[in-house]
Amino acid sequence: MKNSKKGFTLLEMVIVLMVISVIFLLSVPNIQKTMTIVRDKGCRAVEKVADAAILQYRMEHGNDPGGIQDLIAEGLLSEEQTHCGGDRNLVITGGQAHIE
Repeated sequence: MKNSKKGFTLLEMVIVLMVISVIFLLSVPNIQKTMTIVRDKGCRAVEKVADAAILQYRMEHGNDPGGIQDLIAEGLLSEEQTHCGGDRNLVITGGQAHIE
């Protein structure tokens, strides 16, 4: 008498799970590297926005802002635009914006 049950054996399921695990482990470093690149590009974009705000402040007032708070007070930057990557802050030195 022939067994008519169809399905996967335990060995086949273990092999499939191992293949999925290997693919996942190979992709994690690439995902982390991509996230780092995205974060860095976002910080550079914040610097460019702040540089544009500094230029606009300079054109309106004839001098450089004393700090980030001057740009926020003028409405040229928002409070959210003064941070990058959670723990890095935007600062102005020498009339240029930098992320520290």
